Amino acid sequence: MESIGKKKPRPRRSFTPEFKAEIVELCRRGDRSVGQIARDFELTETAVRSWVRQAEVDDGERNGLTSSEHEELAALRRENRRLREDVDILKRATAFFATETR
Repeated sequence: MESIGKKKPRPRRSFTPEFKAEIVELCRRGDRSVGQIARDFELTETAVRSWVRQAEVDDGERNGLTSSEHEELAALRRENRRLREDVDILKRATAFFATETR
């Protein structure tokens, strides 16, 4: 039996930076509302609004982390995680060899 009222979530889609820039430009022109543009291109209004907000940050019109800063932060977090794992491995190896030499 199928549940009534339950919709399957839409699969996550990815879009090119060029496509996002085009959508942002359409929103900035002001010919149509964000909601209308989202419907026309079968996008969620939330996604379109976040693209517009990020473009404003990147252009210096709004405070926040720019796209390049987001990328750098993600890379630094990945590196930090890897280094912590390396340190953990070295700690275990040190403890192992310390008990072997006693």
